Amino acid sequence: MIEHSMSGQGFSAEEIDTSRPHPARMYDYYLGGWDNYEVDRAAAERVIEVHPQVRLSARANRAFLHRAVREAVDSGIRQIIDIGTGIPTSPNTHEVAREAAPGVRVAYVDNDPIVATHAGAKLTHAGGTGFVHADVREPETILDSPVVQDLIDFREPVALLLVAVLHFVKDEEDPAGIVAALGRALPSGSRLVLSHATEEPYEGYAAGRTDVQARDGVVNVYKNATAALSLRGRAAVEPLFGDFELLDPGLVRVPLWRPDGPVPDAEELNNTIFYGGVGCKK
Repeated sequence: MIEHSMSGQGFSAEEIDTSRPHPARMYDYYLGGWDNYEVDRAAAERVIEVHPQVRLSARANRAFLHRAVREAVDSGIRQIIDIGTGIPTSPNTHEVAREAAPGVRVAYVDNDPIVATHAGAKLTHAGGTGFVHADVREPETILDSPVVQDLIDFREPVALLLVAVLHFVKDEEDPAGIVAALGRALPSGSRLVLSHATEEPYEGYAAGRTDVQARDGVVNVYKNATAALSLRGRAAVEPLFGDFELLDPGLVRVPLWRPDGPVPDAEELNNTIFYGGVGCKK
């Protein structure tokens, strides 16, 4: 994969594929962003049509990322690898981390050129941050990139963020093996922050025909995007943590991971389609 400097610049308009929707740009639209194209907005609106709560899920997932980053920094971690960072949306990972510890270093990774075009202005302008244009399916490329090697000291604990990215990795592409390869490079005390979309109903909430239709509709939209959606149940997501020991409260719907506000009711939790958890490497 192509690696980029700290600035993340160097892409021409021709290198940005606007013929098919891209999940990162669709996610930006769910969050209310403007860094997307008509093809992304049209696809996102089709998802919203069949699953109107997708924006709720995106916001809940983003809030989980913020809480998990704060936990990692509060534990003493001062360096982060954020893979699948998506379109920059403030507060970004380094902004959240530096509220608690100004010196935190962050290496951002994404496979969408449009993220690279925004990296210099929104992700790597503050110093102590960098951007790598690479794909999560090639963990060695990420780990060996000059940006990561310059920013990350693998003798010290690292927070590895895989937030809303592994559901774009097919079973045959071995998501567990990808996490294991990344995790082997990290020392004891490191954190794995992971969230993943699911097709199963929230525990205790009976799934109806509408739920099934909505999930099928969402999956069908992503079939035409640059990355298909591989929804997984809790039993398939938890093993992705591998050697990382889950911290309390374990793998839960993202609003339930150490909430800093009111806990949603069962219906809202059922409509929040992300599981999330934080693991610690012993």
